[in-house]
Amino acid sequence: MKYGSNENQTVLISGASIAGPALAYWLHQHGFHPTIVERAPALREGGYKIDIRGVAVEVADRMGIMDNIQRASTDMRESTFVNRANKPIATLPADFMGGRIGRDDEIMRGDLAHILYERTRDTTEYIFGDSIASMEQREDGVQVNFANGSSRHFDLVIGADGLHSRVRELTFGDESQFIRHLGGYISFCTVPNFLQLDRQEIYYGMAKKSVCVYSTRKDAEAKCIFFFNSPLLQYDYRDSRAQKQILVDKFAADGWYTPRLLESVWAAPDFYFDAISLIQMPHWSSERIALLGDAAYCASPASGQGTGLALVGAYVLAGELAEAAGDYRVAFTRYENIMRSFVAANQQFAISGSKSMIPQSQAQLWLMYTMLRTLSYMPWKGVIAKKFAEGVQQAANAITLKDYQAVAV
Repeated sequence: MKYGSNENQTVLISGASIAGPALAYWLHQHGFHPTIVERAPALREGGYKIDIRGVAVEVADRMGIMDNIQRASTDMRESTFVNRANKPIATLPADFMGGRIGRDDEIMRGDLAHILYERTRDTTEYIFGDSIASMEQREDGVQVNFANGSSRHFDLVIGADGLHSRVRELTFGDESQFIRHLGGYISFCTVPNFLQLDRQEIYYGMAKKSVCVYSTRKDAEAKCIFFFNSPLLQYDYRDSRAQKQILVDKFAADGWYTPRLLESVWAAPDFYFDAISLIQMPHWSSERIALLGDAAYCASPASGQGTGLALVGAYVLAGELAEAAGDYRVAFTRYENIMRSFVAANQQFAISGSKSMIPQSQAQLWLMYTMLRTLSYMPWKGVIAKKFAEGVQQAANAITLKDYQAVAV
């Protein structure tokens, strides 16, 4: 079938992180006209390290951005585990638990967002500093009312707006129906690189919580990630000050450099705090509205596959819309059928990973450190790393990509 004579050509995408711009790229390749609306006033270039693995590498290749990704690689060298007195317990290669093989790579989320934005800025209408206030599905499209008071008509609307998706809420109802809490919280932000890290990361572990600091180059800034176990907490996910207070209260009595890191939290421009969760839904579409990426099937940071799911999902969704010549009923159904098993494999990996992410007791912490200390001297530690990588790669490659014929644009 030759694509290019599509109906339903105007597509509004909510969210300008990874999934949204990736979808816009492929929609344009297939002759559609994408518009992206983003609540933030400009492109969000912060964030932490993300992995491009398995089938996602193939998608990046087809987009022509894999070389850009490799040039922006974090190129991390080593991971060091320390005790309360900052005494090294074990040092391992940075990718020991990364599960990356072959052309798989690691990049900062903000760097990938920038690459995707540069690839789409000339072919996609971007609307920053605005969001969807309400939507009305009609026979001929979707009437969208924006927070700034304007209204526009689009043929289709795609929610690529993350774990707390506004499009999902307006279309399917309260998020509590779909979120599965995995028993923990994650927070990250930029801090001063007072540890003078250069492509290194340091882990300080405790029972039921941990702190990680890393820098992808020896400069003035580093990234700090906090993990802790907790049942669901009640707070406003848009109130960053309340979230910072929760984090400070949780780690205030801890040793190492934790107090100094917490001081930097208050001034951090890119602070993030949220539950480690999955999104599990029976359907990802309703008439002319569909969901993509974390909005539809968040696999949590525990999987390391959020970016992979976003890139692959964008490729499949745009390709199926093109193959169906814009018939969204056919395309959305095929998109779900193709992606379901891939999503399930990665969410199951996240469930397994979340259970071992943080030691649950001092005894487990001691056992973990003993194993790491032993591993660092084992000549066959590469074999163990490869064995772990096999599990990661099984989930990262749990889909076979179709070849969608793009029109010349």
